[in-house]
Amino acid sequence: MLLVLGLAALLWGAGALLGAPRGLRWGMVGLLWAGVVVLQLTLPDGHALRQATGDSPALWLMVGGFAALAIAYGAVLRVLRQKARQTGAKTETAKTPDRLFGDAELERYARHIVLREIGGPGQKALKKARVLVIGAGGLGSPALLYLAAGGVGTIGVIDDDIVENSNLQRQVIHRAADIGRPKVESAADAMVAQNPAVVVRPYRRRLTPDIAETLFSEYDLVLDGTDNFETRYLVNAAAHATGLPLISGAMSQWEGQLSVFDTAKGSPCYQCIFPEAPAPGLAPSCAEAGVLGPLPGVLGAMMAAEAIKVLTGAGAPLRGEMLIHDALYGETRKIALARRPDCPICGGQG
Repeated sequence: MLLVLGLAALLWGAGALLGAPRGLRWGMVGLLWAGVVVLQLTLPDGHALRQATGDSPALWLMVGGFAALAIAYGAVLRVLRQKARQTGAKTETAKTPDRLFGDAELERYARHIVLREIGGPGQKALKKARVLVIGAGGLGSPALLYLAAGGVGTIGVIDDDIVENSNLQRQVIHRAADIGRPKVESAADAMVAQNPAVVVRPYRRRLTPDIAETLFSEYDLVLDGTDNFETRYLVNAAAHATGLPLISGAMSQWEGQLSVFDTAKGSPCYQCIFPEAPAPGLAPSCAEAGVLGPLPGVLGAMMAAEAIKVLTGAGAPLRGEMLIHDALYGETRKIALARRPDCPICGGQG
């Protein structure tokens, strides 16, 4: 038996020196094994060559059987590894078809990507989206933070105000150290600190009719978190003129409301629902009437959720509907909205 093992080692070593492939070397060893088995089966008992090679075919058959099992096991492992690599590659491609996201972003947005309604394509749409938020106050604060956290690629924010101590009860994007700073700068710092992958465009100025349509044309969607009817009407008119979806929210004391005004998709516009501004005193500001601190957080987060739905095509956004939330009694309800044929902005037409 030692003779055969020595010959096998010699064949293997000679093949290695000559640069023969491993498969060919195993084939040479296999031929040696087959020759030995033939000798053991054909030579008579007591033959010198048979005794020199082990004197028993059973031993070599067992060796061959174990070798065959080892070879088969190795082949199965190679097949399984190959399938695992292919499955992993397909999964990675499904998540990031063109490597739009780095590994850190994939981990950050994993809870979005596993949602059937968003997935990889929806997260890609969010990264490519451009959203403009009017106002970095009570409603704008949570909306901006959640848009940045959710992976909206470009976020514009326009506001001409500065951070005051009285804002901090509800405007959670700002900190005590930001008092006296422009709100857009404070908000931009907070968004980038939350998600360095987003691009923030701060506009420290008031939205005016001469810039509204030009500014809106650089974006895909607008969120209005302002607290006065003059600006709301201006935002509504510019959104209709540029064909952009408008997510509008408002609140006072314990109650708030929001809706998606998307005239390009056939929904009514803001002025269809509120044809005229209320008389002075009928709609007091938050400073005059007060507002529950967490209320803008609830409504601002809902506005961000509606924005994500519109941008990704998930679910049913609040087009043609208004959601009303009453925090005092813990009630939320929806009402249907209709276009107004004599509306001066959209004329009842999408």
